[in-house]
Amino acid sequence: MTPQTPGQPQLDDLLSRYLSRQAGAHADGLATFDAGEVTPYEAGPVQPIDPKPAWDEALAALVHFQPSEKHQLAAPLHWPQLVANHEPVVALAWCVGNFPQLVRNFHQILHQANLTKLKPSGGRAVSAPALVDWAGQVIAKKKFPDALLALGTLRLAKQFDEADALMHTLAAQVPQSWRAAWNNEVAALAWHRGNADEARRLWNAAAPSLPIQFNRGMAELFSGNADGARALLQATFAQIPETSAWHHLARLYLTLAQQQ
Repeated sequence: MTPQTPGQPQLDDLLSRYLSRQAGAHADGLATFDAGEVTPYEAGPVQPIDPKPAWDEALAALVHFQPSEKHQLAAPLHWPQLVANHEPVVALAWCVGNFPQLVRNFHQILHQANLTKLKPSGGRAVSAPALVDWAGQVIAKKKFPDALLALGTLRLAKQFDEADALMHTLAAQVPQSWRAAWNNEVAALAWHRGNADEARRLWNAAAPSLPIQFNRGMAELFSGNADGARALLQATFAQIPETSAWHHLARLYLTLAQQQ
């Protein structure tokens, strides 16, 4: 086991802090319980997620690909239901549609020594025909970043086949200014679909950015390469503002990497 970096908190303490920040770090918050009483063993999948801060974090990746633009996108159909019904995730990619509040099953994190077993493996699609129709209509307009949001929402709903099909219809028409964000979404779809090796290949080939660096570190961690993950995650979490839940998730992953 790699010695712990001086000043780095113990994993169980960090898990407790992470949940507390999810409860109170945002003005809209997740404060449906007393964050002061939280322990890692209470942090199971039953904790509710507030759709408003989840939506804010779901758009955070766009800022790092196009920082000069204001990204005021309307939430997709059934966003609150999609957020509320999504099962917990441990190995989460930073991309459009994903939000760190999905990482809330700390029993798995604390008691699974082999992190490779926590990689996404696909899963059953959410039945959401209206969502699929909406995404198709958005894609047909070929407008960015709206198209990225549509694809990300389909991925979040585990409509992987639909997302892949729509992605192929649009691939040749992505503006150069959005190509880096697009490449991140292609890799994220592969990752959450269970194609970890393909996702890692795509992220490693992508132009550097903060979400790409986060995803490289996350993918290395959950692919069994803790040494490779540490340097990537150390640099990443330090660059993400503490007001972002992605900062705290990066630190959580870093702690996991340091304890392997």
